[in-house]
Parts: sequence; C-alpha cells; structure tokens
Amino acid sequence: MTAKLLISSALTMSAMSLSAAAIAQTASADESGYQGEDASPAALAAKEYIARIQTLDDAGPQLNAVIIYNPDAAEVAQQLAQTGLLQGRSVLVKDNIETAEFPTTAGSLALKGNVTRRDAPMIANLRAAGGVVLGKANLSEWANIRSNDSTSGWSAVGGLTRNPHATDRNACGSSSGSGAAVAAGFAWGAIGTETNGSITCPAAVNGVVGFKPSVGLVSRTHVVPISSTQDTAGPMTRSVYDAALLLSAIAGEDPADSATVNVPRKTDYTAELAEASLEGVRIGVMRNQVGERNDVEAVFESALRDLERAGAVLIDIEFEMNDAIWEDSFTVLLFELREEMGKYLASIPAIEGQETPRSLADLIAFNEANSEQEMRWFGQGIFQAAERTTDRERYETAKANALRIAGEETLDTLFSENDVQFLVAPTRGPAWVSDLVRGDNFDGSIGFGSPAAIAGYPHLTVPMGHIEGLPVGVSFFGAKWEDHAVLKVGAAYERARSAELAEPNFLPWEPKDQPAD
Repeated sequence: MTAKLLISSALTMSAMSLSAAAIAQTASADESGYQGEDASPAALAAKEYIARIQTLDDAGPQLNAVIIYNPDAAEVAQQLAQTGLLQGRSVLVKDNIETAEFPTTAGSLALKGNVTRRDAPMIANLRAAGGVVLGKANLSEWANIRSNDSTSGWSAVGGLTRNPHATDRNACGSSSGSGAAVAAGFAWGAIGTETNGSITCPAAVNGVVGFKPSVGLVSRTHVVPISSTQDTAGPMTRSVYDAALLLSAIAGEDPADSATVNVPRKTDYTAELAEASLEGVRIGVMRNQVGERNDVEAVFESALRDLERAGAVLIDIEFEMNDAIWEDSFTVLLFELREEMGKYLASIPAIEGQETPRSLADLIAFNEANSEQEMRWFGQGIFQAAERTTDRERYETAKANALRIAGEETLDTLFSENDVQFLVAPTRGPAWVSDLVRGDNFDGSIGFGSPAAIAGYPHLTVPMGHIEGLPVGVSFFGAKWEDHAVLKVGAAYERARSAELAEPNFLPWEPKDQPAD
C-alpha cells in the first residue's frame, strides 16, 4: 500500500481525487484560473510538478518519491510569485520535518497521524521567503537509524523509493525521496536532512546537487531527530545556485536550538557565485578515498582535469583515518537517538482519539506489535542498542573524542598542513540494485563524507558525470562556517565541468550497446 493511501486527511483525499486520467486536463488548464498570460512562471511550474508527480510517482514507474502533495500548489505559487527570495518556487520537504498542513511520519506507521499543526522554524523561514510547500518527500524510515540491515529509501508509509535514472536501483538514504524527486522534476528543489551522508549520497546517486551545511546554520526544532551533534537540514536542487538560494531561505537563528545562536550566517548565499573563480584556489585531492572502482576513478580524474583547466591548484593528499572515530561516533548517535527522540515525541501535541508514542521504548514496542508491516524486511537492532546506551560519562567522552578526531585532527589538520582551502573526493559510487531481502550493497567507492558529518563541517556534492547512465557526484569540503566559500567553489566547478550528465529515463537499468569490434 502506498503512502498516499495510508495518510487519512482531507488534503490527501483531495490529492488522490486527481487521477492519472486527468493529468492532461490538469497540465493544460489550471482549474484555479491561472492560465496563459495571467499565470506566473512559478504557478505554471507548480502545475507541471503536480502533473509529473501524478504521471511518474502515482502511476507510471511509481517512484514512491512523494508521500503527499498539495493539489492547490499552483494557486499558492501564484499568490507568492512576488514574495521574498523564492517568489513562489515549489519545494518538497522530507517527511521528518514538520509542516503545519501535512502529517510528519518519518516514514513510520507509528506517526502516520502526526499532524502537529506546527511549522518547523526552517519551514516558517521558507514560507516567509516566498517558498511553496509542495508536499512531503519519502525517506528511509527513521532516517535510516533503525537497523544496520535496512534498505535505503524504504519506509512503511512510503514504500521503496526508486531511482529515476534506473528504477531497479537505489535512491540512497535517508533523503531518498528528496533526491529522486528533484531528479525526476517533481519540484524546483527539496529539503533533505543529514546525520552522516543522508543528503549527499542521495543527491549524488540521483544526479543532483546536495549541500550539507555547517551544523547550526539551519534550525532542527520540530524535526524528528537522531543526533543533536550531527543533524542538519539542507537543500537538494538541480544547480549550486539554486542550492544556495534555498539555503538562504531556510537558514536562520532559532532560540530553541542553541546550535543556531550567534553563528556567522549570511543572508544571501548566492552572492558572488556567478563570478566565482577557481584561479589559484588550492584544493586537496583525497586520492585514497576514491575506492577500488576504476570507473569511478576515471570520472573523478575527468573532474580533476576540469578543475585544473579552470585554474585550480591540486595537491595530492594521502591520509588514513583514526579508526577510533567509528566506535566513538556511533556511541554518540546511540545515546543522542534515545534522548533526542524522547524529547521530540514528548513535544507532539495530544491528538484526540490517537495514541502517540512518547519514547524510543514506545517505538520499539510499536514495531514489535506491528512487525508484519514494520519489520517485514529488517529489524530494529539500532533502536534496541540505543535504548541500552545510557552511560552519560561514556557518551561525553566519546563525543569529545569524535569531534576532536573529525575536526581538529582530520579536517583542520589536512587544511593547514597541506595549505589548501578545500578538499575534494568522489561522493560515492553509482547506485546499487535495490534488494529488500538482503539490504544495501555499498560498493568500493568510499568517499570522504564522514569527517564533515561528524565534525559538523560543510559538504557539497555536485554531479560530475555518469557510469553507464548512473550518476556520480564529486564532493567539496571546507572548514566550519565556510559554507559560502564551498558553494562558490562548487559553482565554479559546475561552470567548468566538461562531462556529459545522465538524464533520468524512468526505466530499469540496462547496459549500453558496446561498439562493434
């Protein structure tokens, strides 16, 4: 059963009443009266997005990228066409971020009725900037923190998100729906969230731009949490400029989130992007993070040549991570998951006639009671481990260690000792075949995203080409609060890029014809 049938709200029923058979009428004439010269570009775009969702997500290949959408989004876009930075642009929101009009489920049946009537502060900022909340994007359930054996992109509410470049391939997690939706043309942009790789991986394998900002630029209030240390929301778009524009709209200080207070935040992250140059920019190349795939290495080498032609000075770096970071950072996630999830669940307003879980233990019990739907494909081993992780002293030590290793001993040291402003590496290899029975199959292209995720530093992924039609991205890393600089170097690379990019075909993957001998 799809998510749109699981959510019981008047808005859902209104959306579902627009059948696939009505798409042609919807696309050619706006029932709200916005057509021809009367319609703003934003309203016309919103109509097109809805038509594509109905054709490619509800019907057709059923990408399962969108859980719920507003059929009146074109009317809202028309009203906001002259407002703020975004001027009526349509944005899909990952379904662990609260919006007043939609349920916020985190992909779990335990929260299928979680209509809080609250906007997360970032969503309030989005609306104030003239953005339209088009709908909610599917995700890996609980942002992929329930089990080590999960399949990225699957949730009990939304089903399995499919990659529009190859529908048998994975869209990566946990912002799978956000990445797939932008690639499929379902919205101008989307908001994802990341704890460790959940914006950048789905952006890369779906062939779009994804930006994980420094932790603290964007509020986490009213977002279903994993880690107060690492969680952040960020933009997923078709270009670096659009990512900077969406970041400008959602970023802001929030007194309820201490990480956002008194940080060096810009009001316009698009400033100077158009003229940003790579001339003389020193970039460290993380050679031993390329992995074992020759095809990924070949596409990466092409991206490096583009950087050099544009004037960048490339410095090869060999580096081995301190392995102590992995146990320490996982301890942090487990401890904070139990605490932060409990705080979030306790904050949900009471809904008459509905039993709301109030702790991680409640979620574990719910999954056990509803195991046929929730645990058909994988269990909840991480949830159970988090429930047992209660040693605060061990947690505090692990947090200090993880932050020190990722920040001071890794990223800061690499920047200073090599006299480079940025680091570059492949984001990850191409999308793997989705397999609900066996779970994810991460390959030998390992990337370098974890230090930035653990330390809370900015990480931008930009499409750099494809392998047999499957997109791959290149990652740029900068120091803490150097978000604008990272966006500028990404925009400069985007202009210098010579590689052909893949286009979605909404079909299962097939090898390309080989040239005749």
